[in-house]
Amino acid sequence: MNYDVIIIGAGPGGIFSAYELTRLRPELKIAVYETGHCLSQRRCPIDGEKIKSCIGCKSCSIMSGFGGAGAFSDGKYNITNDFGGTLYKYIGKKRALELMRYVDEINMRYGGEGTKLYSTTGTKFKKVCMQNDLHLLDASVRHLGTDINYVVLENLYEDLKQKVEFFFDTPVESVDCIEGGYQINSRKGSVTCKECVISVGRSGSKWMEQVCKDLDIKTNSNRVDIGVRVELPAEVFSHLTDELYESKIVYRTQKYGDLVRTFCMNPKGAVVNENTNGIVTVNGHSYEDPAKQTNNTNFALLVAKHFSEPFKDSNGYGESIARLSNMLGGGVIVQRFGDLIRGHRSTQSRIDESFVTPTLNATPGDLSLVLPKRLLDGIIEMIYALDKIAPGTANDDTLLYGVEVKFYNMEVEVDEKLETYHKGLYIIGDGSGITHSLSHASASGIFVARNIAETL
Repeated sequence: MNYDVIIIGAGPGGIFSAYELTRLRPELKIAVYETGHCLSQRRCPIDGEKIKSCIGCKSCSIMSGFGGAGAFSDGKYNITNDFGGTLYKYIGKKRALELMRYVDEINMRYGGEGTKLYSTTGTKFKKVCMQNDLHLLDASVRHLGTDINYVVLENLYEDLKQKVEFFFDTPVESVDCIEGGYQINSRKGSVTCKECVISVGRSGSKWMEQVCKDLDIKTNSNRVDIGVRVELPAEVFSHLTDELYESKIVYRTQKYGDLVRTFCMNPKGAVVNENTNGIVTVNGHSYEDPAKQTNNTNFALLVAKHFSEPFKDSNGYGESIARLSNMLGGGVIVQRFGDLIRGHRSTQSRIDESFVTPTLNATPGDLSLVLPKRLLDGIIEMIYALDKIAPGTANDDTLLYGVEVKFYNMEVEVDEKLETYHKGLYIIGDGSGITHSLSHASASGIFVARNIAETL
């Protein structure tokens, strides 16, 4: 065999798997294959001046490369089993939390020291939310910020590159079972290993689906989250963000009984483009450095949709809505809440006259032409519900960017070791459909690395 262990994907799952393996078994020969660039070469060409929208790079520097899609996120590590995935169903709630705390300790050692750990424990807002038919989920949240998160990744890479062989800009085409291990095939040739860890993230969903077909690994359809990103003055949510930083709030709509939730809250942050499989959607970042902060707070409002029979392609449904947005707006669409309620298409002049200055250069438009009525009704209902605990949320000038879509991989069938029925083949992170967050994906990498270290 060329290697003892090959890790496919250098996102959080792959990084922490490599970290723990080199710590426990430094004598092992380990390689990491990554479709994107190394961290220093990850640069999105959008500058807001010469290049204002996505140009469809062959490898999206926002979604792929060392650090995965989380490299340029706002660096929030949520330590909780209440959201972020179902890892606890495989390894137990206690162990899952222990691993997430261990990941937090590593982040602190590699540059995250001094960042704040927020918690919902004992907060008065839990009662305030319940009094208004909203539900605040429990969590401890470590906020690194996009800037400090990058520093942590830089330091981890400097350490790991001395111990692990990295192959960047090397998409793996297929994985074959061979006697005694696995063969990894890429355009640079084929290599073999005894154990293989696949951690390709959400952006690798289509590739993961093909690998599962090739290796006859069972999968179950997963959900897709569809909605908008809300941007408003930071003062509107400051009483929540100053204490909790991020508040995960869930609301059940009166009209349809659907669940709408807040997601990825970025106090004094910026709205950004995101490219997934050639589809431009919207996301948000925030920074620890006050010099990089804005006057706005942004967060997503998402509605989960899960299809089973006769239509099973939840991600395909989300993609079709995102493509419609791209077709009408040439990318992301932005609309004032007041315009949406009155049935008006937002124009550039209305956006310019708004009291909220957009942080993303998006196309003014009409989200009601993009989002299905049921989803849009739920989002509007949620905005009015949030207005009760954060007055000003439902102001006319609140900006809505669309669409935001969170694609989840189909859930891959693995056992309590996160191992497929092919012995020595592990599937972890968001690519498994089991984890949906930085902390859960990182914890799954640590968990599998410890198992390999014991058994190899």
